[in-house]
Amino acid sequence: MSTHFLSIEALKKVYPAEGGKTNPPVFEDIHFHIEKGEFVCIIGHSGCGKTTILNVMAGLEEASSGYVFMDGREVKGPSLDRGVVFQSHALMPWMSVLGNVAFAVKSRWPDWPKDKVTAHCTRYLEMVGLGHALHKKPAELSGGMKQRVGIARAFAIEPKMLLLDEPFGALDALTRGTIQDELLKIVQATHQTVFMITHDVDEAILLADKIVLMSNGPHAKIAEIVEVTMPRSRTRAEIHHDPQYYKIRNHLVDFLVNRSKSYAGAEAGAMHDAKHPPVVRPGFAETSDAVLLH
Repeated sequence: MSTHFLSIEALKKVYPAEGGKTNPPVFEDIHFHIEKGEFVCIIGHSGCGKTTILNVMAGLEEASSGYVFMDGREVKGPSLDRGVVFQSHALMPWMSVLGNVAFAVKSRWPDWPKDKVTAHCTRYLEMVGLGHALHKKPAELSGGMKQRVGIARAFAIEPKMLLLDEPFGALDALTRGTIQDELLKIVQATHQTVFMITHDVDEAILLADKIVLMSNGPHAKIAEIVEVTMPRSRTRAEIHHDPQYYKIRNHLVDFLVNRSKSYAGAEAGAMHDAKHPPVVRPGFAETSDAVLLH
C-alpha cells in the first residue's frame, strides 16, 4: 500500500471505437503521487487526457486500467471526500447562493440543524467575497461570482481533496486574478490538498507546489514534474520579482512549445521511465538546464 496521500499507478484510458476498430490510448502508464496539503497543477496540450485523469480521480469516469488510491483506499466512484469544481459553475438556478452551498453541506452532514448549516455556508461564502450576495439567485450574478459560489460549495463540504478543472478558464483577466488570490488565501488557511488543470503557465506557478507536464496525446505520458521552489507565501503582485520565476516560466513555456513534441507517440514513450518521471527544479538552475532529481 502506498504511503502517499494520493497515488496514481499505471493509469490508462482507451475509448471504444466504432466498427470493431481499436483506438490508441489517450494516455497510458501514468504514475504520480500527491502529498497531503500539496497543490499540484497539470499542464499539457489539448487531447492529452488531463480532464479524463481528473474525472478518474473524482470517481466520475473509469480508467481502462490502473489504480487511484486516496488516503489508503482505492477510488471506485464519486465521494464527498473529493470536491470538484468545473469550468462551468453548475449551480441550481432556482436556489439562492446560500441554498446552492447549503444543498451540498446538508448532503455531507444531514443531521446538522438549519442554523449550523447556514453559519457554515456563510463562512465559506464570505471567504470568497460573497457575504453580501447570500440570497441572490445565479441569474443575478456575474460569471466570476458564479464561479466563486462553486468554489465556496466545494470548500464547504471540507473534502479531503479538491479537484479543479480549469475553473477560471472562462473569466476575464481581472476577475481571474482576483479569484486566484482568494483561492490562494483559502488554500493556505485550510491546508487543502488540490489537483488543478490549467493552461495558464503563470497561474500554475502562482498556485502550485508541483506542476505535472503531460506529453502530447495519443499515448500521452507524464514527461516530467516541475517543483516550484519559490516561497509558498508568493503573491500575484510580487511573484515576478523573484529571480526563480522567469527560470521556471521559461522552462514550462519551452516544454509546451518545443519539448512536448519529443515525447509524443508510443515509440518515444517507450524510452521514458514512466514509473519515475524526472523531477526538475528549474528555479535553482544556473543555466537553461534544470536540476534533475530521480
